[in-house]
Amino acid sequence: MAGRFVRSSKYRHVFGRSTRKEQCYDNLRISTNAWDTNLVKVNPQYLSVNWETGGGGAFAVVPINETGKLPERFPLFRGHTAVVLDTDWNPFNDSLIASSSEDGKVFLWRVPEGFTLHTDADQVNDIAPVGKLSGHPRKVGHVLFNPAAENVLASAAGDFTIKIWDIEAGSSKLTLKLGDVVQSLSWSANGSLLVTTSRDKKLRIWDVRQEKPIHETQGHSGAKNSRAVWMGEHDRIATTGFSKMSDRQMALWDVRAPREPINGFRVLDSISGVCVPYWDDGTQCLYLAGKGDGNIRYFEYENDKFEYLSEYKSSDPQRGIGFMPKRGVNMHENEVVRVFKTVNDTYIEPVSFIVPRRAEVFQDDIYPPTTGLKPAVSSGEWFEGKEGVPPKIDMASLYEGEGLKELPSDVVPAPKKAAATHSAPAEPAKEPARKPQEEPEVKTARPAATVAPGNTMKEQGASMAAMVSKFADEEEKADEGDDSSSFEEVSKPPAISVASAEPESVVSPPGLWKARKPEAPKPAPSIVKVSPISLAASLHYFMHTIILFGHVRAGLI
Repeated sequence: MAGRFVRSSKYRHVFGRSTRKEQCYDNLRISTNAWDTNLVKVNPQYLSVNWETGGGGAFAVVPINETGKLPERFPLFRGHTAVVLDTDWNPFNDSLIASSSEDGKVFLWRVPEGFTLHTDADQVNDIAPVGKLSGHPRKVGHVLFNPAAENVLASAAGDFTIKIWDIEAGSSKLTLKLGDVVQSLSWSANGSLLVTTSRDKKLRIWDVRQEKPIHETQGHSGAKNSRAVWMGEHDRIATTGFSKMSDRQMALWDVRAPREPINGFRVLDSISGVCVPYWDDGTQCLYLAGKGDGNIRYFEYENDKFEYLSEYKSSDPQRGIGFMPKRGVNMHENEVVRVFKTVNDTYIEPVSFIVPRRAEVFQDDIYPPTTGLKPAVSSGEWFEGKEGVPPKIDMASLYEGEGLKELPSDVVPAPKKAAATHSAPAEPAKEPARKPQEEPEVKTARPAATVAPGNTMKEQGASMAAMVSKFADEEEKADEGDDSSSFEEVSKPPAISVASAEPESVVSPPGLWKARKPEAPKPAPSIVKVSPISLAASLHYFMHTIILFGHVRAGLI
């Protein structure tokens, strides 16, 4: 038992399960453009994938249930005059999607009702956009819908700006000006703040409607791309990037004081591909999918730390990655996350992350309420300053096939707010003052009261052995009786280590490694927990001393 770390977790045994080839999406021509985006975006009805074309730009939309080998020719979403760089689904309308391109345009598209790739028509007609947003003079590398406000869209371009669009009005209402190319962006849960990473290695947190950053700090120091993701309703941000020595890193930031990462930068490995972060708010887990390798690590967030859980490993490297929203997972198989990864630029493979459970009933502890299809505010209300978190839906209603059932706000548990972090180092815990007259008196053992005068040396040795055996048996039974997975040691990859931007910046959360103090501290030996081996050695030495003292009294020595 000595040296074992005990931590309770429902997700310790989550595992990734690949999909058979016939249930993948084959015969694709995935874009080979070097621009760093996810290439794939997913919702419960469709997946979109950037398409490799001979001229102009296009992307494909594939219905989720149309797996297997796709037709040689099927309708593409075509309209851009240059390569499509990014797409994003509207979070409140599964049929509405936005795209961005090297032509500097942002287009809006609607998937036709009953859309399918399999048609008997002799002529295949491509889908045209339903809206065009112009305003960027250079290529638009990223598009991202606001997660709380209806029809509010952010677009980041090579002119070092981010435009905030009201797509109902078809116009740009706000412009955020940066000093370099945007590499990633992520909204807060209520849609009021935005975090960005950029080529100048800066991490910026924006008050969007004020059009200025409220915080700007140094991010990952490496030359390669960095990514950021807002951690749901927490005031925390997770980032991935590289060190100056090109080691892949991850970091956790406090939105209120992001001067430096909480507990420093954590080194993952030395692989050259960008790590794509995904935050699962339902399980409070962070997934990191590496570009250029086939691995997906996952961590559980607890006490301002990312606790390593496990890793899905595959020999098939991925360039693109998409994550299914929670309302689209298969709850009948206890699936908590589904990932869609590109393989060899020709097919997309779903990977399911599953919590192993025997019971074939709804598991409410791993499926808390999640965001549905109703926004918190309209676009007009949001631009006027109103904000809020979208209503939650009951996952049990989806499990039973009853559709989306909205829950009242008063029955949805509020997220736990973390305390302030390292920006104001906590004072060390103070020992309670002790009065000199209350010092406990150290008492020595009394041989006469411990050793019976009639016992022989053999009987005393047998008594001591029985005591040691009894204690060891009780400890062993206690260990065997607890079969909880939380007491199983998880071996972490040898490549993972912890590095800090500055040695003095690494501050552990207060009280994390300290045992809870009793109400009335007493230095009694009984509160010190020791292993059975060390206790047995102490008993053996104590009994040997008593026996030796008895022999001296009896005149045997």
